[in-house]
Amino acid sequence: MRSAMPLVLLVAIGLAMPGRVQAQQLSVEEAAIALDVVDRAPVGTGSTFRADVGRVFCFTRVIGAEGETTVHHVWYQGDEERANVELRVGGSSWRVWSSKALVPEWTGGWRVEVQDAAGNVIETIQFTVQ
Repeated sequence: MRSAMPLVLLVAIGLAMPGRVQAQQLSVEEAAIALDVVDRAPVGTGSTFRADVGRVFCFTRVIGAEGETTVHHVWYQGDEERANVELRVGGSSWRVWSSKALVPEWTGGWRVEVQDAAGNVIETIQFTVQ
């Protein structure tokens, strides 16, 4: 019985401090696929891009961070993962972007999954290369 006392004490302390350990509720306030990012804003946004575009950017504005965390932009062509970019989020409203060089043969449906640090998908942005 004595060995269970420290465990009971830890559970009691945890119950007495509600809200102390909360998961961050990150969400994406703004998202776009663009030809460029200038002055922290997407330029040339769209959902369809020519096969000879060369490079596109995924821009997201993440809200809800309590302090510093990370998100990932995971780029998919169809079901094939083409890139996974970790991005630093430094506050409650934070703009981040990544880019992907595109080979002209990589036509078809694409998506970028925005994932929180735990790997949960918080947004999906779809686009087409033709």
